[in-house]
Amino acid sequence: MTVSRETFERYAETLRTKGIERGLIGPAEAPRIWERHIENCIPLTTLFKEGASVADVGSGAGLPGLVIALSRPDLTVTLIEPLQRRVDFLNETVADLKLPTKVIRGKAESVKTTFDYVTARAVAPLDRLIASTWHLIKPGGSLLAMKGESAQAEIDQTTLPKGAECKLHEVKLGDIPISRIVEVVKVR
Repeated sequence: MTVSRETFERYAETLRTKGIERGLIGPAEAPRIWERHIENCIPLTTLFKEGASVADVGSGAGLPGLVIALSRPDLTVTLIEPLQRRVDFLNETVADLKLPTKVIRGKAESVKTTFDYVTARAVAPLDRLIASTWHLIKPGGSLLAMKGESAQAEIDQTTLPKGAECKLHEVKLGDIPISRIVEVVKVR
């Protein structure tokens, strides 16, 4: 299954309308949905191995989880979100876009499944993010945290769990601004 540009446009329109109406995206974000939100998540999609399982924690409006599902139909994507109004939005959007994406209501700490990758965007500082998601990552898997310009400083201030390795990916795709993604690999 390949996802069309039209499907991406439908998602962008959903963010501009229902996303703003339900308070998931600020009204000032409407003209910047593509640049600030969707395109910001696309570089992350280049870091997954084919056919992998991915959990997006704190999915909110589906960023980056739905962008991953739309960009990489070879992946099995699960969205984890604790707030019911966001879960409702995610379930409606997944149904509308006809994506084979599962939505779980709950905090990451309460989910018992493991995944090849766990992703997060604007969820928590790296040390807290690791603490709340480490149990979700299969041995050999990774946490992929989208971070800003201070990504390296955040890495430097984080104590990694035993058996973890960390690296910073700075991904530049075409005209899209550089994305900084911190990868914490669960070596064992």
